[in-house]
Amino acid sequence: MTKILLQGNQAIARAAVKAGLGFYAGYPITPASEILHELVSEKSVKLMQMEDEIASINAIIGASLAGAKSMTATSGPGFSLMQESIGLAHMMEVPLVVVNVQRVGPSTGMPTLPAQGDVLQCKYGSHGDYFPIVFYPNSVDELYQYTFHAFNAAEESRSPVILLSDGYVGHLYETIQIQDYRISKRTLPPLGTSNRHFTGLTHEGSIPATSDPEVHKKFIKHLETKQKKVAKKYNGYEYRENASSDTLLIAYGALSRVSYHFKDDFAICRPIRIFPMIEDIKEIAGQYKRIIVMEMNAGQYVNEVERLLHRKVHLVSVLGGKIDLQEIWTKLKRSRRET
Repeated sequence: MTKILLQGNQAIARAAVKAGLGFYAGYPITPASEILHELVSEKSVKLMQMEDEIASINAIIGASLAGAKSMTATSGPGFSLMQESIGLAHMMEVPLVVVNVQRVGPSTGMPTLPAQGDVLQCKYGSHGDYFPIVFYPNSVDELYQYTFHAFNAAEESRSPVILLSDGYVGHLYETIQIQDYRISKRTLPPLGTSNRHFTGLTHEGSIPATSDPEVHKKFIKHLETKQKKVAKKYNGYEYRENASSDTLLIAYGALSRVSYHFKDDFAICRPIRIFPMIEDIKEIAGQYKRIIVMEMNAGQYVNEVERLLHRKVHLVSVLGGKIDLQEIWTKLKRSRRET
């Protein structure tokens, strides 16, 4: 295996090429721009710099329908613009990958500083009911690995798959071992090879059916079933048991790297597939008196964890794009004292 020093964003780009990326459309935005820069010189990838993120997501939907594995990358403001078309791609069952390297928001926010404020947007950003698969690695090596998983899961579920990152992990440099990962073949027949009519309308087969609630119920159940089935193949999480602690600390992405500093005081659980949520967390959490979720937002995943566990979960919120170990330790001690 070859060892190489890579930035997180570079790792995503290089893995995407190896996973079979055929078309990339994007608009430059920090802290995700290096993905676009890295792909410019790739002769195997057709690339377009679009006028905005709305054009980018629609371009990769079209390219995917035409037969190419497709991807775009952005940060929070661009991800917001993509939401309607992400819903369209779920409705039309189009495989593609969307990378979101998060920064502080809302709006323009703090363009070069990391945050985790787009977590709920990944699951609920578009209107209606859909069931996205979302991965959030915490290292350059995992970004490389989960880029393959994102492309594979997209093909297997025929849906948009979200690969979350942030300004820290995306700009982090680490030496990784380049490995070969499984690559799923293209699963969607390209336009012109079947009689399918692609539509954002509720449909049965290729026929729109906008007046029949039973058709819609059946279609939504179909979306849910296939997404959960594929997600189970990528049941990624990390658990560091601590038999001497009564508290489980849940963290993800860049902030989970900080959680390792507190491994002597807490058990640690790190979901990598953050949606659909990892069911194993229920069994893990059952071993501990207190659950704390630490995240770089005002409280997003904590609500999802509470819903999963049906019990009180404490929040340690880290805002403003700066990670201060002493501040976090103070907040953790305060949360541990709460009942």
